[in-house]
Amino acid sequence: MKLRHKLIAATAGLLLAAGAATAQDMKFWRIGTGGAGGTYFPIGGLIANAISNPPGARACEDGGTCGVPGLVAIAVSTNASVANVNAIHAGQLDAGLAGAQSVVQGYKGEGKFDGVPKDKIRVIANLYPEDMHLVLAKGTSIDDLKGLEGMRVGVAAAGSGTQVSVRMILKHYGITVEEHELSLGQSAQRLADGQLDAFFYAGGTPFAALIQLGSTKGFELYSFSDDERDAINGIIPYYVHSNIAGGVYENITADTATVAVNAQLITSVDQDEDLVYEITKALWSDKTRGLLDKGHAKGKAIQLESALTGVLIPLHPGAERFYKEIGMIK
Repeated sequence: MKLRHKLIAATAGLLLAAGAATAQDMKFWRIGTGGAGGTYFPIGGLIANAISNPPGARACEDGGTCGVPGLVAIAVSTNASVANVNAIHAGQLDAGLAGAQSVVQGYKGEGKFDGVPKDKIRVIANLYPEDMHLVLAKGTSIDDLKGLEGMRVGVAAAGSGTQVSVRMILKHYGITVEEHELSLGQSAQRLADGQLDAFFYAGGTPFAALIQLGSTKGFELYSFSDDERDAINGIIPYYVHSNIAGGVYENITADTATVAVNAQLITSVDQDEDLVYEITKALWSDKTRGLLDKGHAKGKAIQLESALTGVLIPLHPGAERFYKEIGMIK
C-alpha cells in the first residue's frame, strides 16, 4: 500500500513537472476583434486558430495546424478598431483588427485620437474590404442621406472606426439625428423592437446579426448614390466605392451600392520580430488558406496578393521580413 502511494505521488509529481514545463513553453497572444455579431470576431477567431499550435498539438506535417509552436492565440471581443489601436499601443492587447482609417489616424494621432499618436502600432497584413451598411427598418425608405434627419439612428459602438466615419458623414451633410451608441447586435435588436429607425455598421459581409434579423423582422439596406459615394471618398479617402451583392442577405435580392474601407491585422512594434515573422508565415500557409475559405464568407477575400494593399503605416519588422523573403517587397 505504501509503495502504491509512493508510485501515485511520484506520477503526480512528474505530471506537475510536465505541466509546469508545458506552461513555460506556452505563449498566449490576445487578438482584439469586435462585437460577437459582426465580422471581426469570427475572422479573428479563424486567424487565432490558424496561427496557434499549443504544446502537445499535432505538427503541421501530421495534420495539425501550421501555427507557431507553443503559441495560443485568443480572439477577444472588443469595441473594434479605435479600441484595438489604443489597447495595442498600451500593451493591453498583442494584436487586433482595425479599419485602415483608424490605423492611419491612430498612428498619426488624428481624428478620434485627439493629437496623441499611437506610433507603436505596426501592420502585419491587409485583410479584406469592410462594407458600410445603412440598415433601415422593414418597409422604410429614404430618397437620400438627408432623409435620416430627426431619426433614431445607431451610430455604432463607442471606440469603433464606424462611429468615427458615420459622424464625419452626418456632419458633412448637416444631418441631425438622435444618436445611439450601440454594438451591431444591440442595433439589430433595437431595430427589430422598433426602438431605432436605422443604424450604420461597417464590416465584412455577411453580418450574422443581419442574417438573423432578415429571417425574423426583416430590414432594408440603403443604396448610396454615386454622388454620395464620391462625397464620402472626398471626406474619408480610405472609403472607396463598393457593392453588397444581392443575395448576400437572403431578404435583399438587389445589389446595394455602398462604400468600403479595408480591415487590417495590426500589432505593436514591441512584439518580438521572430515571433511576428512566424505568425505572418502561418497566416499565409496553405492550411490557413483552407480554414479561411471554409470558415467565413469573407475569409475568401483574405488573399496574399492584397496583403500590402492600402498599407500606409510601417509594417512590423517580422512581417516585412516575410514579405521580402517571398519577393513581395524588394
